[in-house]
Amino acid sequence: MFVIQQANVRSSETNSDAVKALKESMVNYAADTKNYAIENVQVSAYASPDGGVKLNDRLASQREANAAKYIGNEIKKAKIETEVESNYTAQDWEGFKELVSNSNLQDKDLILRVLSMYDDPERREAEIKNLSAVYKDLAADILPQLRRARLTLNYQIIGRSDNEIRDAFKSDPKSLSIEELLYAATLTSDKAEKKNIYNTVTTNFPNDYRAFNNLGEIAFNDGDLATAESNFRKALQLNSSAPDANTNMGLLCLAQNKAADAATYFAKGGDSKANQEALGNMYIAQGQYERALSALRGSNTNAEALAMIMVKDYAGAKRVLGAVKNADANTAYLLAVAAARTNDAAAVTQNLRNALALDPSIREKIKNDIEFAKYQSAIASL
Repeated sequence: MFVIQQANVRSSETNSDAVKALKESMVNYAADTKNYAIENVQVSAYASPDGGVKLNDRLASQREANAAKYIGNEIKKAKIETEVESNYTAQDWEGFKELVSNSNLQDKDLILRVLSMYDDPERREAEIKNLSAVYKDLAADILPQLRRARLTLNYQIIGRSDNEIRDAFKSDPKSLSIEELLYAATLTSDKAEKKNIYNTVTTNFPNDYRAFNNLGEIAFNDGDLATAESNFRKALQLNSSAPDANTNMGLLCLAQNKAADAATYFAKGGDSKANQEALGNMYIAQGQYERALSALRGSNTNAEALAMIMVKDYAGAKRVLGAVKNADANTAYLLAVAAARTNDAAAVTQNLRNALALDPSIREKIKNDIEFAKYQSAIASL
C-alpha cells in the first residue's frame, strides 16, 4: 500500500506478513527444484482515480518501478534466477467500482450511477467530488485501498504421480509437501478421507490456512455451522486477506442471517467466480434480484436460475437449470416452480417427482409451497 500522492515503498509494507510470506515462498520453492519451478514475479501497480489522469499516470508508473525494483533486489539477495514482469493502471476505476459495489456506503447506488453515466475520467471524478458528504467516506474508506502494488509469485509444481502421492500418504504422510497433500485430497470423493488428509495438513503445516478453510467448507456443506465457523476463523487468523476464506466466511454469515457481516467478508473476497456467486446469494437474501442476476450471470447455478425466476425470466431460468453441472433436488424443484409460473402442469408434476426422488424430505415443503397451490391434486399422487 502507498500513501496518497506518494510512490515510495515503505518498510511497514515490506515487513508485512504477506510480503514476508511471498519472499519465504520464493526462497523455499527456488531451493526445492525437485518439486517446484519458479516462472516469474509479477508486479501490478495502481493509483486511485482521484487526483487527475496525468498525476495518477506518473504515480502509478513510479509505484510500478519502485515495487519492481524492491522485489528485484530481494530476488538478487536470495540468488534466485527469475524475471520480474510489471505493469501499472493509472486510474483504477474498475477496482473503485468493485469496492463501492461491495461496500456499506449509504449512497453507493448514486456513485455507481455516476460511473455508468460518464466515461470521461475527469468528468467522473468531478461529479463524484460534487457529492461532498459521500466523498468524505470515499476518501476515508475506499480510495486508500486502491493505492497499491500487487506482487504475485508464479510457479509450477513438479510433483509425483497420483498413485505415488496416494501411496506416500498411506505410508509416510510427512514425506509429502503441503501442495502434494492438498492435491491428494482432490484424488478422493470420500468425505472422511478428505477430512483425514486436511487434518494431516493442519498437523504437519499448522501455519497454512488452506486446510482449515477446506475443513470449514466440508462442515458448512454438512450443515455443521459451528465447526465451519471455527475452521474459517482459524484460516483467517493465519491469512486475513485470503479471498476464498473471506468468501466462505461471508457465506456462513449469510446462513446466520448476518447480512452486514457477510458484505464485509465478501468485499475482501476479490473478484473470483466463487465470490461473485456468494455475492449473488447475498443479494437474493436481501431481495435485490437484479443485482443478484448481475453477479451470477453465466454461472449456470441454481442461484442464477432463482434470480431469473424472481425477475420473471422463466425461459432463461429453464435454460440455466438445464445447464447446471451437478443437478440436484433444488434444480428439479426450481424447474417445477418455473413450470408452475408458466402453467405447464405436466412439467410441474414431472419435476417434483424428480425432486422427491433425489430428496424425499422436501415432500412437506412441496405441500405448503404456494407456488404449487393449484396443483395439489396432482401432487398428492406423487
